[in-house]
Amino acid sequence: MKNIWQLQEAKAKFSEVVNEALRHGPQIITKHGVETALLISVNDYKKIIKKESKISQFFRNSPLSAIELDLSRSKDIPKDIEL
Repeated sequence: MKNIWQLQEAKAKFSEVVNEALRHGPQIITKHGVETALLISVNDYKKIIKKESKISQFFRNSPLSAIELDLSRSKDIPKDIEL
């Protein structure tokens, strides 16, 4: 199972690179030895973007969302702090 391809090889064997992405996950493409691009299947992409959600949704889904918090402010006089 190959998942790193040199750019020239990826261009020459594009169908194979796509098939490998479908079967075995993301395929890395390098240019001059540097990881430059990533080919992923549409299903993998959908999984990635589906995980992104609004922060409000994150907090609503939290197991701690049912806990009641005391958000009232203290009526005590603040202490003097020497700076």
